Amino acid sequence: MNSRGFFDLAHKKERLVELDEEMKSAAFWEDQEQARKKISEANALKDWVQPLNGMQSLVEYLETFYPEAKISKEESLIQEMEEELTLCEKELRSLELKRMLSSELDPKWCTLEINAGAGGTESCDWVSMLARMYERWFQKRGWKVQVLDRLEGEVAGLKHIQFQVEAPYGYGYCKAEKGVHRLVRISPFDASGRRHTSFASVEVAPVLDEEIPIEVKPDDIRVDTYRASGAGGQHVNKTDSAVRITHLKTGIVVSSQQERSQIQNRERCFKMLKDRLYELEVAKKEAALKNISGEQLINGWGSQIRSYVLQPYQMCKDLRTDYETADVEGVLDGDLDPFVESYLKNKGS
Repeated sequence: MNSRGFFDLAHKKERLVELDEEMKSAAFWEDQEQARKKISEANALKDWVQPLNGMQSLVEYLETFYPEAKISKEESLIQEMEEELTLCEKELRSLELKRMLSSELDPKWCTLEINAGAGGTESCDWVSMLARMYERWFQKRGWKVQVLDRLEGEVAGLKHIQFQVEAPYGYGYCKAEKGVHRLVRISPFDASGRRHTSFASVEVAPVLDEEIPIEVKPDDIRVDTYRASGAGGQHVNKTDSAVRITHLKTGIVVSSQQERSQIQNRERCFKMLKDRLYELEVAKKEAALKNISGEQLINGWGSQIRSYVLQPYQMCKDLRTDYETADVEGVLDGDLDPFVESYLKNKGS
């Protein structure tokens, strides 16, 4: 493979060596903010360099020994090499997918939140199904995740849940899930066994690790406090420690009940609000550069992206890319990569 095929591997190696040398310096931690950024950059580079090094070594090994194995007709060795090649191709596709993540915000961590639409218990149950789907997807990708906020449904399920995905390129991958998700099934809550349609919205926002030039004016927001729900002990459940902030001009809503004090939750909410507003500004800038005015930048209930049909047939279809599969059970078990790949390829075309 040439240097282009390996995504500028030599340049990435060179930069990683530079960062490793800087981190060995006794003065490295004098500026902790810069140190944190450089560590993050080094980790992101390692995510490229390590698999590319492995693929390069494997390709060289196969080029040397595969012809010999074919000549000697050693079937077990040939099968082993072909399996290695299949894994290499899968890794290469994964890196090609990552290469499509070229936006300024793509390498960031992110928050992913799910909100129930109209439909009461049905929609709340759909939120809990989506939450399980994403938790399985996060687990399969080996991402570290924490729940920042959740609100239980009155009968079953969840009205709202928010995750923080602590993984390089978390935002780049998860942004494919922004929008409204529609479920069609025979309701387990309907004694007559009728089909119901449920909706839930998914919002994704980057988590920025630097101070950003976004001003939030007091007159532009409404701050509400409420009692935290779920696990957390007596203190969490008996005080109004949870915070919700609504940005009146854009309609953006952020909330947090993860921290034990109202002050800490308020600080986290302001941070998330600034991240969301910055994301909006970047999206506007990129839209202007691509001359794609008119694209919806904030997801609303009209922005349906995917349908999950369980009865009378099984089908999961992405309405933006037309990618579909009959394996709805697999999708709900976290097999989301084909949808994300299709979305990113479609955006890049």
